[in-house]
Amino acid sequence: MKNLSADVRAPRRRHSIGRDNTGYLMLEILMAAAIFSIGFLAVGTLIISTTRNNTTGNIITQATMLAAEQIEKLKDTTDIASLVPGTYTDSNKPIGDQGNPIGDQGHPGGIYTRSWTIAKLPKDDTARSIQVRVSWKRLGQNRTVELTTITRGNGT
Repeated sequence: MKNLSADVRAPRRRHSIGRDNTGYLMLEILMAAAIFSIGFLAVGTLIISTTRNNTTGNIITQATMLAAEQIEKLKDTTDIASLVPGTYTDSNKPIGDQGNPIGDQGHPGGIYTRSWTIAKLPKDDTARSIQVRVSWKRLGQNRTVELTTITRGNGT
């Protein structure tokens, strides 16, 4: 009987002089981890920036709505003579006194201060100029939304 194990030969290894491939897999894994880390860092920065911008947009929208609400209230006045020229705030305190800040629904306790100025138009006693200002402080900076309109009363 013939010995089968003698016919099975071990595979030959080819060795190149000066080429050692050990460690390439580890290097590839480290490079991939570095690339993914940079990508995740960029996505994290994008999320933070988007959240900050959405919050700022929301605050500006609320301030604009508070100003528009006050303008509509003043425009709906039936007697234009009752719109006495002057500067007013929600708390009916002088304009130099910031009064009590209001919230996004116009109730006390928020971050906004709303004031408005009513002025007579030159050569026209039947109309008034109304300017509404909503101010707040965010991230150490004073911010303001200002809307202006001309009214003859009764919503016009």
